[in-house]
Amino acid sequence: MIPSHVRPRVRTGARATAVACALLCLGQVAGGNAAAAPTAAAAAPTAPAAAVGADPARPVVTRAGLDPALAAGRGADVAFDEQEAENARTTGTVIGPDRTPYTLPSEASGRKAVRLVPGQYVEFTLPRAANALTVRYSIPDAVAGGGITAPLDVTVDGRHRRTLTLTSQYSWLYNQYPFTNDPGAGLLHPDWWLAECSCVPAATTPAPEFPKPFRPTHFYDEQRLHLGRTYGAGEKVRLTVPAGSPAAWTVIDLLDTELVAPPHVERGGVDVRALGADPTGRRDAAPAIERAIALARRTGRPVYLPPGTFRVDRHIVVDDVTIVGAGNWHTVLKGRQVTLAEPAPDGSRHTGVGLYGRSAAEGGSRNVHLSGFTIDGDVRERIDTDQVNAIGGAMSDSTIDGLHLRHTKVGLWFDGPMRNVRITNNVITDQIADALNLHTGVTDSLVRNNFIRNTGDDGIALWSEKTADARNTVARNTVQSPTLANGIAVYGGADTTVAGNLVADPVREGSGLHAGARFGAEPFTGALRFTDNTTVRAGTLDLNWKIGLGALWFYALDGSIDADVRVTGDHYLDSTHNAIMLVSEYGVKDRYGIPSVHFKDIRVDGTGNSVLSARTAGSATFENVDARNVGAVGVNNCGSFNFPTTGSEFTLADRGGNEGGWLAPWLLPNTLTCDDRPPVVTPPAPAPWS
Repeated sequence: MIPSHVRPRVRTGARATAVACALLCLGQVAGGNAAAAPTAAAAAPTAPAAAVGADPARPVVTRAGLDPALAAGRGADVAFDEQEAENARTTGTVIGPDRTPYTLPSEASGRKAVRLVPGQYVEFTLPRAANALTVRYSIPDAVAGGGITAPLDVTVDGRHRRTLTLTSQYSWLYNQYPFTNDPGAGLLHPDWWLAECSCVPAATTPAPEFPKPFRPTHFYDEQRLHLGRTYGAGEKVRLTVPAGSPAAWTVIDLLDTELVAPPHVERGGVDVRALGADPTGRRDAAPAIERAIALARRTGRPVYLPPGTFRVDRHIVVDDVTIVGAGNWHTVLKGRQVTLAEPAPDGSRHTGVGLYGRSAAEGGSRNVHLSGFTIDGDVRERIDTDQVNAIGGAMSDSTIDGLHLRHTKVGLWFDGPMRNVRITNNVITDQIADALNLHTGVTDSLVRNNFIRNTGDDGIALWSEKTADARNTVARNTVQSPTLANGIAVYGGADTTVAGNLVADPVREGSGLHAGARFGAEPFTGALRFTDNTTVRAGTLDLNWKIGLGALWFYALDGSIDADVRVTGDHYLDSTHNAIMLVSEYGVKDRYGIPSVHFKDIRVDGTGNSVLSARTAGSATFENVDARNVGAVGVNNCGSFNFPTTGSEFTLADRGGNEGGWLAPWLLPNTLTCDDRPPVVTPPAPAPWS
């Protein structure tokens, strides 16, 4: 999605003063500090004193930096075990926790990581047998931007050394939306309202003449490594920065380990090698793959992509075809970004690897089935007019299953109208923008059991621009560490269900879960359901408004949100500011509202501010909503900021069973309890609910 700060916004509170800003700077971001953000040069990131962990008796396996018991039955079922570096044995330095934007810990899973200098290591214990691993890391940018490369040694029980080549070529963005790779650039939009004050690190403060680089962000990347043999539970995987590394520091966020199955063979499939595709990646394989697709369509057979790396530097159009790989650890479509001689009709200035359905204007594609391979792109900057996504176009009656997508602009961006696409069991990482966007009239579709990490915009978005999306379900996905915007966002549309997802660690100007009447979306109609989701360390500070959002955020900007909205069974854990926020834009506060939202069977464990922050006209009902470790008043009710003598324009109804004292009788039905920017109280870590 185009992020919210592209269009200047009027602050929703009347007391947006310099004094309030100064108060925020002194500690309103939970776990935050005012230290300078890392620069493009090889200076070390800000970190507390060294914290060397003892060798744990057993490995500490987490899900989104959370005790797996706290997210049981929610989020994606994945083949790998996640271990956070801060829980492992290390000679390095633990950095964080910190939720301040533009800092390395804020973008780390769990808001902590481990900083290594040459000669230092972090060592993990395998919880189960494994033959493959993924390292999430950060190294410095080049002084002038564009990235560097640096080695990382991998050993198992001190033997079988392998060396990963890390890179910062796909990380480190700067400046204003849509960002730049140049750390020395002047403001991209000097006429825009700048959101920053001294509430964010000094290196990002733009006035009177901002120091450079301005707003460093998107620090992390991932590398996969197949170890070539299987190692047993209890063996030690050590990551060591070798002496002489050109990287002054290397930050390790986490390690994923898994047991990868042998390559799949699609018997009876059209093997692309037989049509001339080079599995070494040296020659362009796109023409051979297109010949295989044509043959497969004529003969009614699937296309088989065997183990190997196949170079594809442009889009391949797919329609009425099944393409099966040997598994996403074994088959890779890898492409370079190519500058076009002149812009394409759609405005693209570049192209790159991607499988695209025909456009909706051409009737779209149908009966496309893609499974079992990786698409690895070469996108290093965000250009919104570029069609440089891994999967694109329109594909009705289609399935996308078991892919690994990285280093493209958006993993999957579908432009409808189209219907009945099933997007399941994919891993989508390191995107410049969204991981997945169902855009314009996508209907009757399912997004299920996908794992998403490190997007530069919304993790999953349903955007009803011009034509409404309808009857779509987003279920059992995991979204971690979107560096901008939301984990899962619904922008208008009809009859949408968001259920059983796990969302963690949004960084800025977004929430874990979001419903927004904005970006020109068609109105919400029918039913909107948020059911049995878990968020953790969500509810960020919005740098435009300089107020804390909710882990669940409703926003009435272009119109009211007046669908049948029900939130049932959600858990909001360790919310940085609020668990729930309902807000309208200050400039339209007397025109639009959120008439009715129903909350039932909700658990809130830890808020920096409140359980509910209401900054709009409307109403909500609450039944069996339990809350503990609430930082300020349970309800911060500002209504529409007209402050009538009759009370807030937002009313609350207690339907019984609400525990924890957060919904006190004196708050009902519409007592004004408006503190525009209440102080943050850092909650304890979430724990099992007794």
